Amino acid sequence: MTSHSQETEFHDRSSGKIANYGMLATRADVLSQVLTLIRLRGELVYSARLRAPWSIVFPKGSAHFYFVETGAMWVKTLGAEPIAVGQGDMLLLPHGTGHVMCDDPATPPADIGSLIGAHFDRDNSVLDYGGDGAPARIVGGLFHFEGGSLSAIMTALPLVVHLPSVEGETPDWLYALTHFLVKESHEAEPGSSLMISRLIDLLVIRTLRTWAASQTHPSSWVGGLGDERIGRALSAIHAAPYHHWTVEGLAGIAAMSRSIFAERFTARVGEAPLQYVKRLKLTLAADMLSSGGLRVTQAAERIGYASDAAFSRAFKAQFGYAPSEAGQRHGAALSPTGSSV
Repeated sequence: MTSHSQETEFHDRSSGKIANYGMLATRADVLSQVLTLIRLRGELVYSARLRAPWSIVFPKGSAHFYFVETGAMWVKTLGAEPIAVGQGDMLLLPHGTGHVMCDDPATPPADIGSLIGAHFDRDNSVLDYGGDGAPARIVGGLFHFEGGSLSAIMTALPLVVHLPSVEGETPDWLYALTHFLVKESHEAEPGSSLMISRLIDLLVIRTLRTWAASQTHPSSWVGGLGDERIGRALSAIHAAPYHHWTVEGLAGIAAMSRSIFAERFTARVGEAPLQYVKRLKLTLAADMLSSGGLRVTQAAERIGYASDAAFSRAFKAQFGYAPSEAGQRHGAALSPTGSSV
């Protein structure tokens, strides 16, 4: 087998620099690499004081999180059964899909835009809304992902990431983060906006880490989170997605034989190593084309295809449409759902 140092030091075409991604992979876990690539950014946080009957519809756009301090609620997303969320539960909707949160799935929803002026105290970031029934107190917030590799990475996550509490008990980390978020939102001190953004970052990262650890049979990069050696290979792939990866090179990073590495990678991630690399590259190309920044020829060259024809065949086989259509169809083709509730 080629030595570890020889296999992991190479020329990164995207930056023009020599990089040792084997060393990088030993220092950085997969989740950190993924969240670095997609650049998580917290936007805002608010407290919701709600009384039944209440139901609020949120349009497609930013990702959301909800922590139920007291009471209970339901969350509905398009094409899925309503989810019951109890006291102490934490919920992420990472894809920015439209959704409804409510006291009961049968309650007719009101649009969030119509509630802002009449029921939202901007000075204290408090939403006070509902009837005279059972109360619920919820900490809610918005965040988004900025990275170009968003689609390939985020499709590993479900529409809703749900961390149920244990008999209504809140973990110390969740209580501390939500407590400080609410405090910062209520006090307009210098630097509060930055503090809120950073605290939301921490909250989302810790929630994703806790959720990933609870998955028994994940089939995506999530499956590599609990496997140190496969995690090294995944970390290297995401750190340099345009590199010409080989099974031998990735096996060297993982310090495994080619056959054992390929078998374990496929079992943990749900597809063979080079198929994973190919899918990631094509999705990065789709992201670049959808932004309008590159022509088809440029995108093909960027991800390592020798001809437009070969790139177009691979692209269409992956997504079901031609690269030239990416601008119109990319968002709908790769999102779990292309519509709001």
